Amino acid sequence: MASDATGPLNEQLAELRSRVQALEAALHAYGIVLPTEPKTPHHDLAPTPLPPTDVQATPPLIPQLPAPPAPPPQAATAPPLPPFMPQPAPDHSLESRIGSQWFNRIGILAVLIGMSWFLKLAIDNHWIGELGRVLIGLAAGAGLIAWSERFHRRGYPAFGYSLKAVGSGILYLSLWAAFSLFHLIPSSAAFAAMIAVTAFNGFMSWVQDAELLALYSIVGGLSTPLLLSTGVNHEVSLFTYLLVLDLAVLVLVALKPWSRLLFGAFLGTTLFFTGWYFSYYSQAQFGRTVFFLLGFFLVFALGPRLIRLRAEDHTTRWDGLALAAMPVANAGLTFLALYAIFDQFNRTTAAPWLAVGFAAFYLLLLRLPARAPLRAASEVLSMLHLTTAIVFLTLALPLKTHGRWLTIGWQLQALALLWVSRRVGSRLLAVLGLLCLALGLGALLLIHPPASTIPLLNQRFGAYAVSIAIFAAIAWLARNPPPATPGEGAFDWPALAVGSALVVNLLILLAVSQEIHNYWWFVRWHGAWAPNQWALLQDYRMYAQFTYSAFFMLFGAILLALGFLRSSALLRWQALLLLAVAIGKVFTVDVSELSQGYRVLSFLGLGALLLAVSFVYQRDWLHLRGEQGRRA
Repeated sequence: MASDATGPLNEQLAELRSRVQALEAALHAYGIVLPTEPKTPHHDLAPTPLPPTDVQATPPLIPQLPAPPAPPPQAATAPPLPPFMPQPAPDHSLESRIGSQWFNRIGILAVLIGMSWFLKLAIDNHWIGELGRVLIGLAAGAGLIAWSERFHRRGYPAFGYSLKAVGSGILYLSLWAAFSLFHLIPSSAAFAAMIAVTAFNGFMSWVQDAELLALYSIVGGLSTPLLLSTGVNHEVSLFTYLLVLDLAVLVLVALKPWSRLLFGAFLGTTLFFTGWYFSYYSQAQFGRTVFFLLGFFLVFALGPRLIRLRAEDHTTRWDGLALAAMPVANAGLTFLALYAIFDQFNRTTAAPWLAVGFAAFYLLLLRLPARAPLRAASEVLSMLHLTTAIVFLTLALPLKTHGRWLTIGWQLQALALLWVSRRVGSRLLAVLGLLCLALGLGALLLIHPPASTIPLLNQRFGAYAVSIAIFAAIAWLARNPPPATPGEGAFDWPALAVGSALVVNLLILLAVSQEIHNYWWFVRWHGAWAPNQWALLQDYRMYAQFTYSAFFMLFGAILLALGFLRSSALLRWQALLLLAVAIGKVFTVDVSELSQGYRVLSFLGLGALLLAVSFVYQRDWLHLRGEQGRRA
């Protein structure tokens, strides 16, 4: 009976022992070591057997509890911190950034400014000779660079890079003073020495895997031409140096995930070329300038395809700028620069072919495979290049063509893009096709050719006819949606088909209405069949308004017949809307504008047409009432 009484107590003690062991393991995982005590043998923990008593008369001291359910299996992770333990401070706090980064950069700037003022003070007071000043600056700069290595080896890389930046800045200033202020060395020697400093910083950034040091070297490299400027045009030397510097940056970003270097080099090169162009360019330098400009363009066009990202399928803010903003800016600025250069020779035929050449280059760039770490960004970059190519093709049309050919060119381009989009399942191409379609439609309505005295057989009606055919082809192309492409949103092809059909009918109305106006105004005006101008104007209004009404009725009847034949509610509703316009015109405009005979013909024709339409709907050949009843 004793063993039966102590059984629940033993189970509870075993459970408490396991919980204590788990708590000790958790504390030990966080570095909290408890004082160890001599462990009692396992058999000593067993309770002393109680003397035999009457179990039924005395209830147990600890009631028997049901066994707890087994905890669900969990991953082997560190237990959470207890609430009484201090939480770790977040990395890169505002205080840390102010102390380690902001003050560091302000300190670099302060030292450089102080060194500059020191040089000025030494010059003004003649404390030391010119050669001595330069040697002191060179020694100080070299000493700071050597001292920075000691901090780098001791685990303070950021402070070491700051010392390198200060030392490099002092070297640049000393070399500039030796050349520009004291004339101790020629420009070629100072140029070579500054290139050596820049190359040393670039090499150290490669060895120490330091992007910050590489940025310092780029800033120093871009500062060299400014420090050594003499106000004389040295185009070949300047652009050769910049091109070599850009190629070095391209190699670095291809080997290291330092995309911000490419963006900085692009910005510096753009500023240098812009300043030089407005200061020194002349037509005699045409060939050299175009050569260097194309060289810069190729470097920064290939850069986004070659850069190495920081992690697989991951981009940072600077990677995004290098992948998206820089290619667009590179293409746009280079095209504008070449356009301005060619425009000085009044070569108007060069601009459209230049746009076509840019489009062909970006289409060829699509064939260049991206690096392995760029797999996630490669698709975005390819779409960007494709968009750029299409934009240049679209831009080439207004530069080369005018009037009806501009309208036809944009609309044919839109048709081609939509056809390719349907074949390959690209939403981007479909959107670009819609943009070209909108441009073509706008050009048709705003920049159409002048009217002609020959009805129908003129350029304006021909442009409308081609546009109507293109929109009809697009409506036929979009009638059935293609299968959706994985990874892209579905393009609304049925809506495009409906919109294109509406535009077809609208263009027919506009084209024929303009021809009616053209015939009754220009032809009859030149025919001089009225005795005076006021009578001529009255006759024009009467005949033109009657022709408008007749055309609206006829076209509405044709649309309604096609709607019944093809069982198309869209065509029938367009016909009813057009007939409503005809009704309003007959009862408002024709009553006052038409003569008695034409007024009778207008009302009789409208009445006969409406009776026929009513008869067709009453016969309900398409069972529309039954369909509406089922819908209701």
